[in-house]
Amino acid sequence: MAAPAVQTPATVDPLQQLITARDIALKNPPVYLQIVPSILPIIGTSATLDFRRWGAEFLAETFASPTLGAEDKAKLALKALPLLKEYLEAPREDEWVVKSTVQSAASCYPLIFRYIIDHATDGAIWQTMAAIKSNILRRMDSAPPGVRVCCIKFVQRVVQTQTPGLIADPRRPDQNEISLALVPRDHPLIPPPNLEAEASGLLDRLLSILQENSSDALLVTATLNCLGSLIRTRASIANKIITTVLNFNPLKLANAPMTPRSRVMIRSMERTTRALFMSVVKKNPNHPMAGRIQQYLERLHQSRAEIFDETSRKRAAPAEPTDGLDNAKRQRLGATEPGQSQWPPPLPPPPVTIHQLFTLTTDEGVRNFDVQVIPVDLVIKILTELLRTIDQSAMDKAINAIRARYLTLASPSAHTSLTVPPASRMAIDDDDDDDEYEPDYAPTEDAEQISNRLDQDASAIDAMPPEMALGPFRLPTPPPLSDRETVELSRGTINRVFGMMNALDDPNNKKAQQKSGFNRLAARNYDRDAWITVISRLATRAAAGLEENDDGIKKEEASNGAVVRKNKMNFQLADSIREALSLYVVQDFRRRIDVAVSWLNEEWYSDRIQQLDYQNQLANRTDHSTADQSNDDIKEPVKHYEKWLLKMMDGFLPYLDAKDKVLIRFLSEVPELTQGVFERVKRLAKDPERVQLAVTSLHYLIMLKPPAREKAIDAVEDLWRNYSDAKGAAAKVLTKWRPHILQEEPNGAAIKAES
Repeated sequence: MAAPAVQTPATVDPLQQLITARDIALKNPPVYLQIVPSILPIIGTSATLDFRRWGAEFLAETFASPTLGAEDKAKLALKALPLLKEYLEAPREDEWVVKSTVQSAASCYPLIFRYIIDHATDGAIWQTMAAIKSNILRRMDSAPPGVRVCCIKFVQRVVQTQTPGLIADPRRPDQNEISLALVPRDHPLIPPPNLEAEASGLLDRLLSILQENSSDALLVTATLNCLGSLIRTRASIANKIITTVLNFNPLKLANAPMTPRSRVMIRSMERTTRALFMSVVKKNPNHPMAGRIQQYLERLHQSRAEIFDETSRKRAAPAEPTDGLDNAKRQRLGATEPGQSQWPPPLPPPPVTIHQLFTLTTDEGVRNFDVQVIPVDLVIKILTELLRTIDQSAMDKAINAIRARYLTLASPSAHTSLTVPPASRMAIDDDDDDDEYEPDYAPTEDAEQISNRLDQDASAIDAMPPEMALGPFRLPTPPPLSDRETVELSRGTINRVFGMMNALDDPNNKKAQQKSGFNRLAARNYDRDAWITVISRLATRAAAGLEENDDGIKKEEASNGAVVRKNKMNFQLADSIREALSLYVVQDFRRRIDVAVSWLNEEWYSDRIQQLDYQNQLANRTDHSTADQSNDDIKEPVKHYEKWLLKMMDGFLPYLDAKDKVLIRFLSEVPELTQGVFERVKRLAKDPERVQLAVTSLHYLIMLKPPAREKAIDAVEDLWRNYSDAKGAAAKVLTKWRPHILQEEPNGAAIKAES
């Protein structure tokens, strides 16, 4: 046997060496900088077809590599640009080579564009790029389909580059996206007005493929795929592109006779169009044309369903029933319908258990299923939903069947009839005339027949067999709740109620936005206002008269007369609701200030009613009292209005700004203003930016709230005396209401007249 030939370096295939170099570059991208310049002479237009195909594909792969930096690609593009021009200008060049060349030009165009921006004197490079662009644009209408698809991609890159884009950081132009916005207005090689006009024309040329309703699915799909990037990155032309696509009908070919080829083309164009619009809506749900896009997608889906689902629809269901036998064939076939002869199933011989008595199904899997494995709370939820959807006639039929079984077992003659052996029963059946078949099913009795039987067999119920006798059933008494459990459950209830309030605050909830006006009833519509009324009255009125002023400490007298202090669980529900209400309002006080006003009005009203009741009790006790009676057993009511009013103000006053109108609204709508309120308003004047807010709020009360006028004027006077920043604004108010105060010094001393 001859020995195998040994390859020497001279006999190694050059194409295999190039493939090896490509593999090395894929693993180590910086090697591209050494490989590309060295292979350019090898893959020129004079090389063989295999080398040209490999070289064009390698260049397209190089400039599209995501691992190679933009600066390195720009250096390689300057060296490869003459070769790309030679490939395109070569007569009768291979289609595969042209496709890869156009792809490389599409990747190089933004790189060359940035290079020309920084090197305005290098006109040769831009002339080479312009020649390549002109050659590709000439091929766009007459080249084979594969080359035309690559030309569409090149046009998309040109339009994207020659259209103004967003400048993220003007201080670092190298980090911004390559667009016309980076070009100076006076650039000698690439004047922006000319390039922008050219880009507009190329965009119209690209969109003409859709406007003409082209039947070439390959070109339409390629165009739609390129438009997505332009819509996302170029807002100035996005609406024009979307409007053009909205006028495009991808299902136009469905008007002609359907063939397998046209079916595939229609599906491809429809899916690509739908994917384009879904991407637009997903990336920008608030797009101005989102409504039109959604309507277009719905119409497209409906049209597609009418075209394709009609042809692929299965044949109609058979007229004959599939789960039983037809009534006309029953006698001839000698069969019985399971729905009538097998339901309800007969009872087994006694003794009969409760499980057997209430079982009406014939499915063995259901009969043997142990429901005890399901948690009780889940069973309750399932039964609740089933009872809502159950058919009333089917329910009555099942109840009547159970009643009939119960009466059969309760009658004295039931035991003898049920204990007849099956063999004897068969012998009796054999004596009957079997010439004609009649299905022997027992019809169910209606409610009136069963009622009559119950009246007749009342005595038989007392003689019920021992196995069916049921004793009285009582639910076990639940264990008493501890104080901690009561508090936790109360807090959980309050949290659920305020969870409903947060849901009703949603601006998209149309039901929550409905207003019924002054004629509405409290808690009738289950809207936001109704819940506010319920919660505020639950906090103010539910616990009225149950609170004590001793802070939860109960005093008792021991047997020796000493006073014993004993801790007592105070009523937690009302205070918990008040705390939750206060937190709910402070979290978003500008939108929920109406909740605070409604609640505080309820607090003020409740305090007044309790105080009036307390005074009436004292008056009645005074009128009917004797010498040995005292008023110690009458409890003075606990007042909550002022406490929570001040706490509410302490919650939102630190967050008010100088132009906020919430404070004026709050002070004008609460029923009563105490001295603590004015102290907190004056405290705002310590901040120079909020001095005007404090004076304006007090001035509003002076003018439009007469019950609080004197206290408000006193507060303005205090501001004029003790707050230097507020002296000018307060003096304007005092000029009208207390002008004599202005004749004094701010510290209180009178101004001495000059002699």
